[in-house]
Amino acid sequence: MANFNYVDLGTKEYKACWDYQEERLLELTTQKRSTGQPTADNHFILVEHPHVYTLGKSGDEANMMANADFLKKIEATYFKINRGGDITYHGPGQLVGYPIIDLENYKIGVREYIEKMEDAIIATVAEYGLEAGRKEGATGVWLQADHKVRARKICAIGVRVSRYVTMHGFALNVNTDMRYYNYINPCGFASSAVTSIQQELGREISMEEVKEIVKKKFNKAY
Repeated sequence: MANFNYVDLGTKEYKACWDYQEERLLELTTQKRSTGQPTADNHFILVEHPHVYTLGKSGDEANMMANADFLKKIEATYFKINRGGDITYHGPGQLVGYPIIDLENYKIGVREYIEKMEDAIIATVAEYGLEAGRKEGATGVWLQADHKVRARKICAIGVRVSRYVTMHGFALNVNTDMRYYNYINPCGFASSAVTSIQQELGREISMEEVKEIVKKKFNKAY
């Protein structure tokens, strides 16, 4: 069982949080370079962002369907960033997790790391009676993943790895305003639906409760 150092940043602007991640990443990679050994030090950031769209390094800009004027109107920002994956949305009511950990310390590769992240999210939403899984050919966590029509994404995942140290992570829709997904093709899947725990259950969910469940499930997954 892992012992992650969880850092709850509350609500924080995306760019400031990205810079914070980069600083923590540099600390860990510098430490590895100086010692020549894997590091057990880690930072697991939990945060909510104001409305923002981010496009991964291999993403297609065509999946961002709103122009700059419209983004200003809906009080959203837009960033091209250095993670994998395509376009996604972050905003209030969505729990974002950024694990900054050394995969060598946990003796796992990138694919296994992502699968364990998916496992932890699947276990989290199961606490709310939601049966989730993986969708073939896509990262993230889905409800009714194998159904051609009813499959809907509840958690997006996109990571970056430098010297086996991770950054970026997952975005779990808890009480998310789903209207903001209307302006993008989420993660490049034009036909995919998105959902939230709130939307599935028909009631607002305690974010603090979800955070505590997430911590337990991630500690257990690794």
